[in-house]
Amino acid sequence: MKSLERNKVSFYYSLYDGKSPVEDEDGNETGEYEVSYEEPVEMKANISAARGETSTRQFGELINYDKVISISDLSCPIDEHTVLWVDGTDTTKPHDYLVVKVAKSLNNLSIAISKVNVRE
Repeated sequence: MKSLERNKVSFYYSLYDGKSPVEDEDGNETGEYEVSYEEPVEMKANISAARGETSTRQFGELINYDKVISISDLSCPIDEHTVLWVDGTDTTKPHDYLVVKVAKSLNNLSIAISKVNVRE
């Protein structure tokens, strides 16, 4: 079933770009890595309300998630390494959701997302 345009809301996603080693002031690697992401991209999709108990467990029994994004475009590049801005669309601030699991069906892509608090 296709997503209705009137049910779609805007959100931003940023794909994982890689990680690079962190260096100290002398140029030595510290053993830590800095993760980088691509520029945020705006997208519209159907995002569920906060999760409650349901009888359908499309992501399995042990997956903890807060909302589900339903997308009818199967070419969507969002994966488990993507960060999202759902509740706030100010992409200059830290992201507010992480992708937990992506479930692909014949006509639909369901993405389980979890709320996070990232400090600036």
